[in-house]
Amino acid sequence: MSASAARRIIGVLLLVAPLEQVAFDLYTPALPRIAEQFAASNTLVQNTVTAYVLGMALVVLPAGLIADAIGRKRVLLTGLGLMTLTSVGCALARSLPMMIGLRFLQGFGAGTCLLLAATIAADCFRGAKLVSVLGLLGAAWGAAPVVAPAVGGFITQFGSWRMVFAVLAALTATVALLAVVALPETLSAGSRSPVDLRAAAGVLGQALRHRSFVAFATMFGVVAAAQAVFGVVGPFLYQTGLGFSSATYGFIALGVGAANFLGAATCGALARRTTTRRLAIGGSVALVLGGAVLLASAQFVGLSAVAITAGAALALLSIGVLDPLTKGLAMSVFTRNVGLVTGLISTFCYVSITMATALMAWLPERSQAPLGCTYLAAGAVLVALLLPVRRTV
Repeated sequence: MSASAARRIIGVLLLVAPLEQVAFDLYTPALPRIAEQFAASNTLVQNTVTAYVLGMALVVLPAGLIADAIGRKRVLLTGLGLMTLTSVGCALARSLPMMIGLRFLQGFGAGTCLLLAATIAADCFRGAKLVSVLGLLGAAWGAAPVVAPAVGGFITQFGSWRMVFAVLAALTATVALLAVVALPETLSAGSRSPVDLRAAAGVLGQALRHRSFVAFATMFGVVAAAQAVFGVVGPFLYQTGLGFSSATYGFIALGVGAANFLGAATCGALARRTTTRRLAIGGSVALVLGGAVLLASAQFVGLSAVAITAGAALALLSIGVLDPLTKGLAMSVFTRNVGLVTGLISTFCYVSITMATALMAWLPERSQAPLGCTYLAAGAVLVALLLPVRRTV
């Protein structure tokens, strides 16, 4: 492959990889506005997030199998097309149940983005180059929670929540067009394999019987869930509880997301200076401290923008370290059937996020205490999962 072709492929993948996260974070500042529009409860509106993540959880395994059988490009373009159509549908939605259904379908499309971006990279590159490209894709994915809420808050403040989905539709359509023009099919006809459900079930069964893999994949899911809950609860704490504007919340989310990005950016350097076990425990302790700040402030200060931001930033900083760390631990257990195993890891991730967002939708948003309890519980679960596998890390 020529250098220009490699750069072109990497450029397209850098746009594809963060789309699932953009579609998650771009519209969260608009959640209170959507609740007002449809005269719905916060719980019902937050289910638009839960439905989206549930769609991603259900699609990653079949998408990986189908991409091995018919090629990467067609599956990716189908996912991007579905994201575009459902974004248009959400922009025009006349009822909240209709939007929840569309977001569920949108999750089907979004679940193909990061999965196939990593798979295409593995088709094209090997060794250190692949590691480098995956690092770039991870950075692009990690930048989405930093930038998207600020952009979404600005659009909601000076436009409307429907315009957020119109922008998302234009973005996904543009990326799809670039993929059509600039992204080749990276899986040759000779390398394709028919869908073999029995073989796939055997691989998945072996993985699910491996205690260390299950522990690491569960840890990754817990970390991902902890990362997602701020985006669901934050808009209501700041906008409904404290009376901040959508744009103001967007900029606060930008700062909290920057802490998360900083943690992810420094994870590699920290991993070279200490053991994986110590880094995982240190990150878990920091997550617990962030939860403690939120819980204590709710008890003694009340609803406070400074306390919420400080506690959430500390928690998201630790999550930025723990996210690539736990995913790397899970992916390192097996060296064969990496695509299918990665899909299984993603399933752990999305199922955990689905359960966490459903729980946060049910809990009241009048206080930062539920968010603090969630972070405390997540840190405790991480330590509990890490201890039995201490000899392997």
